[in-house]
Amino acid sequence: MQWGAGIGVAMTGCSKTEKTAAVEEEGPSQLGATIRAYGERSPHEKSARFLPDTKTPEAASSRTPLADSHGIITPNGLHFERHHSGVPTIDPAAHKLLIHGLVSNPLMLTMGELKRLPSVSRVHFIECAGNSRSEWGTKGAPDVRQSHGLASCSEWTGVLLSVLLAEAGVQAKAKWLIAEGDDPCHMQRSIPLSKALDDIIVAYGQNGESLRPEQGYPLRLVVPGYEGNINVKWLRRINVTDQPGMVKDETSKYTELLGDGKARIFTFEMDAKSVITYPSGGHQLEGKGFHQITGLAWSGRGRVETVEISTDGGKTWKKAELQEPRHRMAFTRFRLGWTWDGGEAVLVSRCTDETGYTQPTRDDLIAVRGKNSDYHCNATKPWMVSADGKVTNA
Repeated sequence: MQWGAGIGVAMTGCSKTEKTAAVEEEGPSQLGATIRAYGERSPHEKSARFLPDTKTPEAASSRTPLADSHGIITPNGLHFERHHSGVPTIDPAAHKLLIHGLVSNPLMLTMGELKRLPSVSRVHFIECAGNSRSEWGTKGAPDVRQSHGLASCSEWTGVLLSVLLAEAGVQAKAKWLIAEGDDPCHMQRSIPLSKALDDIIVAYGQNGESLRPEQGYPLRLVVPGYEGNINVKWLRRINVTDQPGMVKDETSKYTELLGDGKARIFTFEMDAKSVITYPSGGHQLEGKGFHQITGLAWSGRGRVETVEISTDGGKTWKKAELQEPRHRMAFTRFRLGWTWDGGEAVLVSRCTDETGYTQPTRDDLIAVRGKNSDYHCNATKPWMVSADGKVTNA
């Protein structure tokens, strides 16, 4: 553990008598609340998703308060949302999944039939392709929730899509599939068959319970490492084809216009990315001495291998400690002990994934992609610590 030399400054002590008196004074003096059928968090915990102002709440998003998180798992009630036509109400007893097209044995599966099949539980992040779009500009977002909150990480439970496709009997000329949701806009996305035969989960569980309606209840796709929009929620149909569908949300949206005027399409994988969540925008350091810098890193191409932290705006770097176990295409928690001397500091992190790719700065990213697109921004995010301990966007 990298505690730093100043940890003692962050600790306060009191005598045994003082401790005893404090416990007796603050302890409950009457019976507490009764048991509940479904657990609730303490009324003292106020962490909530950020809801941007919008005149069309059916086509909107909410952002996860990553700066309030512990570990790598996002609570179901704080997982970010992105809706294009609102949240449908679906009766699981009536819901079915159709698999058809270039298959020898088309399937129509009920939820009960899906849950009878062999299941897996795996930890993966989901990130909207538009996450951190504010960072393309020079101003940037003021806090983590607004800059990086369109990303969350859960344990997903369901059936591997490869199991269902094997039962359906995919034909030799099949190369793609088109997944469709049961929301009012019938969200559709094209997915390469090679990915479908690899690690995609047809999920009905999240963090030990059924999906929430906002997360696709009763059934959704979890496509590890791919941009969020392709993880189709309220899944009702999979059409196996020999070519992509070129549907609305992969042509008019979720494409990237480069600086030379050419556009990238099917940029599925989310690049390696990290962000310091403490200290970060909106925090106030209580005093100089020991502080633990912590944050999250992830990559759509595999496992995070290293995270480095700089306290001088990128002039020098130190390797952070990574929390184990580390999962592929999942959040990784990193930590570094830091002794703050009370002067100005600029904190920034960068990560490297198992492919050897290292997270770029904003300037490096713009040099390659230009500024015509606001998707897939994975630039490093600096935070300024002022002499008074206030932390702001740098």
